[in-house]
Amino acid sequence: MKRFHIHLAVDDLAQNIGFYSTLFGCEPTVRHHDYAKWMLDDPRVNFAISNRSAKLGLDHLGIQAEDGDELQEIKQRLDAMQGPIETQEQAACCYMRSDKYWLTDPQGIAWESFHSLSEIPTFNDQKAPSDGENPFACRPAENEASSCCGG
Repeated sequence: MKRFHIHLAVDDLAQNIGFYSTLFGCEPTVRHHDYAKWMLDDPRVNFAISNRSAKLGLDHLGIQAEDGDELQEIKQRLDAMQGPIETQEQAACCYMRSDKYWLTDPQGIAWESFHSLSEIPTFNDQKAPSDGENPFACRPAENEASSCCGG
């Protein structure tokens, strides 16, 4: 069963963790110094916040697949839109490694469809923003300067 994904960029992580923990009635499922995530079942949502972006507010939306087959079903719907889709395999983002498909809606909002494969110890495996070895896997290519992520 798919899970809706929302990622917000916030300025004060601790304050926002307090706010959303009270709103959702539980503490984050995942918590790091720069990121927190709630995997809620009611409503079924992957709600993430991070303080890694200069632009506050909605970072991106998405649909999290439970497995690779479900991700391919989502990909078929994306293909039917006949727009540009960015594929990221084994992408490192938000302390997870995932297979992803990105597209941008008519309003310019990035949408991420993904299946998480495994946890990783860093936010996005990137040594430094300028090292040139790893692309920002937490955004589609046209939005690389922004923050993360999906998972």
